[in-house]
This record gives sequence, structure tokens and C-alpha cells, in this order.
Amino acid sequence: MSAAVRTITTTPFDDQRVGTAGLRKKVRVFQQTHYLENFVQAVFDTHPGFEGSTLVVGGDGRYHNDTAIQTILAMAAANGVAKIIVGKGGILSTPAASHLIRKYDAHGGFILSASHNPAGPDGDFGIKFSIHGGGQASSALTDAIYARSQEIDRYRLLDAAPVPLDDVGAATLGDMTVDVIDSTEDYADLMESLFDFDAIRALLASDFRFAFDAMHAVTGPYATRLFVERLGASPDSVRNAEPLPDFGGGHPDPNLVYAADLADEAINQQALDFAAASDGDGDRNMILGRGVFVSPGDSLAVIAANASTIPVYADGIPGAARSMPTSRALDAVAAQQGFDAYETPTGWKFFCNLLDAGRIAICGEESFGTGSDHVREKDGLWAVLAWLNLLAARRGESLAEILLAHWKTYGRHYYERHDYEDLSAEQADAVMQSLRAQLAELPGRTLNDLTITAADEFGYTDPIDGSSADGQGLRVIFGDAARIVLRKSGTGTSGATLRLYLEELRSDEWELRLPTHEVLGPLSAVADSLCQLREQTGRDKPSLVT
Repeated sequence: MSAAVRTITTTPFDDQRVGTAGLRKKVRVFQQTHYLENFVQAVFDTHPGFEGSTLVVGGDGRYHNDTAIQTILAMAAANGVAKIIVGKGGILSTPAASHLIRKYDAHGGFILSASHNPAGPDGDFGIKFSIHGGGQASSALTDAIYARSQEIDRYRLLDAAPVPLDDVGAATLGDMTVDVIDSTEDYADLMESLFDFDAIRALLASDFRFAFDAMHAVTGPYATRLFVERLGASPDSVRNAEPLPDFGGGHPDPNLVYAADLADEAINQQALDFAAASDGDGDRNMILGRGVFVSPGDSLAVIAANASTIPVYADGIPGAARSMPTSRALDAVAAQQGFDAYETPTGWKFFCNLLDAGRIAICGEESFGTGSDHVREKDGLWAVLAWLNLLAARRGESLAEILLAHWKTYGRHYYERHDYEDLSAEQADAVMQSLRAQLAELPGRTLNDLTITAADEFGYTDPIDGSSADGQGLRVIFGDAARIVLRKSGTGTSGATLRLYLEELRSDEWELRLPTHEVLGPLSAVADSLCQLREQTGRDKPSLVT
């Protein structure tokens, strides 16, 4: 007897507008009856072409991942999808999902993740729809999905038993085929086609001390396949490699706070030549060397400056892009090397048109995200391999030496991000409005011996399709010397988060090794005064500094 398709009556939820990278809420919100189903059906109802199509589905393995996948499979079958490609065990990193969508010419995919946010029954969950080509849905599409979610009155579901996902192979769900694959193999093949694996293998076989922390998140199996099985690193070099529903109780955000043990081993103990970590869904990265932390803006700039060491970019790159709050270190490289540099709003989707048009090959964000034109998402393991490829090409130079040589050539952009988390919406808006109200009068003022040359609210017009995005953050610019940026984050699940970005350029050689807090302390005081942070938030300091 064939499975029956049921049409189930529902009512809208008023909180299904997506943020920077999808719909993120607490697990208990997604566990509400009809909540996930409403959002998924809104996607099916809004984006044409699902009937007879192929989709990719998977997630970072966090709590509720397996349950949500079964719901999506049953709904896809009921909505006429012909084939689903799903990662073994439901595990699929965000960049690997983008690669599968592109490789198998899928109509799109559902990625289940709340990225770097904590997991577990009391943690966070998320979902986003990726379009054909492997990129994030456009603002126009997400607006349409939200509009549909506000009027939805029914969804379709195939009444059938769950599909086994723990073994590779094919199954059927009604008239739909479900292909369970080991996505680490496809992804490793892609990486091997991009980088000089022979050179990296030789580096790792030497007395080079290397460690990668997967933070009990999705990259564990991918890192094991790449570093241990294909590149010959010792098995113990990949740490916390088993994905766990609660990420082992940790916070899978690869920075100096949440990967403190790895940072201590590399920076303070100087026991590792190279160390790296990735986040919950595998799209972020942290890069460390013996005695040194590489800020995300510097990492992007160094990779771009040395792109010709990567075999696929041996002839150079057409251009590179950064999100607006990201350090302007990339701009300095582009100016000297003569390639185009683009400044976009925060959100990887803004890079995709530039990538598709061949305008850029490398791009990145300050939130520990770096990537290239191989997929349409940021990719933590790609960034790690790019650094290993660079270290192999410049054998004999330490990471610290490479970084110092870069600063001597392009200057050092000292940089910090100050997060003010769990504010009320009213507090966050008050801080933003306090600075916004001053913008017109700020140019020409001198603060802390720095003269303000421009102050504005960043807006963007896409050079490819002409679409625009306004209200993308407030900027106070001191020429090439320094910047203050303030914006609200779109990745949280509760309360409001403000992010304050501080950047100051130093070029004299004696200034290149100063402590970051020493350089940025005066600029931080200027920002606090301009934004009235203490008065408006009641906070003496940020929740997190990265």
C-alpha cells in the first residue's frame, strides 16, 4: 500500500523572517507543532521549480537535526520533489552542501544549522534555503518566503516511516528517491583539485606541528578525511572530531574565547607551528601560528596577497571582496597588486553575484569567514588548506614571519570587534540612533588626533543586477588611518546584539608588533563617547571581544 499525502491545516507564526543567514530560534521554538512545517511549505510555495527536482538536505548534527530532516523529507515527497541527496547521518557542512548543489545541479537545498551558536535541548536551531548554484537565497526571495509564511493555512506531508540515514545507499519515500551519501568524499575530491596536496603532505610529514579543532561539530569527519586520510597527518592532530548534538557542551565559535585551549597551546605555550579551528556548520575558521593569532581581516588579506601560491590561481585573481565591517587590509593588497576590491554588506549572499560574474575569486567577512569561487558559501576548511598551501610554498618561513612580512609591505590594520549581546531592542536602537543623529555633523571634527573625513550609513548597489541594500551599518571614517563601524547583528536567536568594530592602520616598522588593545584603546574610548554605549546600555564593557 503506497504512502498517503496529507494536507494539514495550520496557522501562521509571526516570527519567521530570516536573519543574515537563515531562520534561527531556540530549539523549543522549532519543536512547536507546525513551526518548521510552515516555514518549509512557505519555501515550496514561493520558489518555483520543486516538482521533479533534486534537492540537497543536511545539517551540522546539532540537537533536533535528525527529526527536522525527516520532516523535510516527508514534505519534499509530498510536494513533488523527485530526489533528495542527504548526508550520511544527516551530517552535511554548509560549504559541502553548496558543493553538492553545484555538482549535482540541484534545484537548491535545505541546510539545518545555527552556525556558531550553542546547541542541545536548550540551545539554538536554524534552517536556511540555498538556491540553485549553491548560494544563499536573495533578499527578494526571503522576503517572499516571509510574506507567504504570514498567510499560510496548510502544508503537505507524506505519511510514511522515517528514512534510515546511517548507511550510504538509496531508499524511496513515496515516489521520491533518497540518496544517502558520504559527503566527505565529494568535498575532499574538490579540495584536492584546488590545492597542492603533494606539497602540503610533505609539510605535514616534516617536523611541522599541526592541530585542528573541530569543536565536536560538523567538520570532524571532513577534517579526518582530509588531514589524516589524504594528507597523512597524525590522527591525534584532529581534535574533538566526533559531531555531538550539544557540541560536547561547548560553544562552537572558533575564536580566542571559545577555543581558548587551542589558542593557549599555540600562542602562549608556542607548542604548535600551525593550528586552526572551525565552527558548528563548517563555514568559519580561526588561524593560529606559533605565538600569533591571525585576525580574520589579515587572514583574508594574506591569502589574497599570496593567491598565486594556490594552483588554481597561479595566474592571479580578477578581484576580491570583503563585507563592509571587515578590516580594510584587503583593500591595501588590491591597491598594490592591481586587482579590484569590492565592499559589500554583511551576508555571504552579497558575494555571490560577484563570484558568478567572475569579478572576484576570494572573499571574506570579519566574523571568521573566508572563501573563494569554488562554492557559494564561506568555507572554514578551505581557509585552513589555503594557509597550509601557503606555508608549504614558503617552506622555511613561520606563520609569524609571513604575517610580519605582509605588514611591512601593506601596513598593519589593527582590528577588534566588540559584541554587546542580549540587549533589549530598545537599547540597541537607542545606541544606533544616538550615532545616526550625529553623522551629518561629524566630518571635519578631530578626535584623538584623528580627523573624521566621512560619516554615513552604509548602503550598497549591486554592480551586477542593480539591486540595493540600505541601512547596513553606521560608519565613522578617519581617512585611511582608522574607522569606527556600528551595526546590529542578524545571527542571534534572542535579544539584540550590537557589534562595534574598531580599526586603525599603522605602517612604521616599530609599530607593527604592538598589543592590539594598546593601539585601539584610545579609539575605543572615542567610539564609546560617540555612541553613548555606557549610558544607553548600562554596560561597562562588551560581552565579547574578538
